[in-house]
Amino acid sequence: MIGEIRELVRTIFREDPAAKSALEIVLCYPGLHAVVVHRWSHRLYEMRLNLLARLLSQYMRWVTGIEIHPGARIGRRLFIDHGMGVVIGETAEIGDDVLIYQAVTLGGTGADRGKRHPTIGNRVVIGAGAKVLGNITVGDEAKIGAGSVVVKSVPSSSTVVGIPAKVVGARGDHPKLLEHGNLPDPSAQDMAGLRARVEELEELVRQLLERREQAAVSD
Repeated sequence: MIGEIRELVRTIFREDPAAKSALEIVLCYPGLHAVVVHRWSHRLYEMRLNLLARLLSQYMRWVTGIEIHPGARIGRRLFIDHGMGVVIGETAEIGDDVLIYQAVTLGGTGADRGKRHPTIGNRVVIGAGAKVLGNITVGDEAKIGAGSVVVKSVPSSSTVVGIPAKVVGARGDHPKLLEHGNLPDPSAQDMAGLRARVEELEELVRQLLERREQAAVSD
């Protein structure tokens, strides 16, 4: 456990420029507290001590604002930045070196039994407020833009944005970090396409009317 805490501290130093010291991180970062305590609640869950596991996870929810079901499987060096409002469901699986921002939900889409939460690959970044829902897979090194709603599997090394989320960058052309100011807006692109199509149709109608008027004059 001490080794994992050291790994998490190093990860936070790397990812968060606001971190000033190891002591500050250990004492003041709720994402670290939630992940470390989840290790214990998950062990209790695997021992079928479900009530104790849930009590421990609920206590951390009250303390940190981060809700991680004890059944969730979490890899190494998960960094939950800020953390308030993060929800990770029972059958969610998270790989190594994942970065999750505040208000993210890894949730289900109904009352289905069995695997009903997302599987997140390695080195994935999930932006603030994003919702990843259902038994879907987010591939390694994928990026999910802030506020996106993801209901379909995401290819590895791609960037997805929007409601519902659409791929806006593929392998080799997506940013290393989530630079939201530089990400395209799929909804705006769709609206621009519709506006251009309407203008084309209006021009076509105008031409047809002119031809009709000319034919009427000729008659």
